[in-house]
Amino acid sequence: MENKQEVASMKRHYQVTQADLPLSCPMPDMRMWDAHPKVYLPIKEKGSVTCPYCEAEFTLVERETNQAE
Repeated sequence: MENKQEVASMKRHYQVTQADLPLSCPMPDMRMWDAHPKVYLPIKEKGSVTCPYCEAEFTLVERETNQAE
């Protein structure tokens, strides 16, 4: 059986959207048994944040909208 969860904090940079808020590291789709304790990160204020445990960087991105000009 293939495990589809990714290792917590394996990447160094993650892009997240409003749907991912409130933001925590490790994120829900990451396996937790080999990760640091779950911590909530205040990303809304500045649009980016770094996890104090693993130094993973998170950037809040807006979903692109199709607007006719």
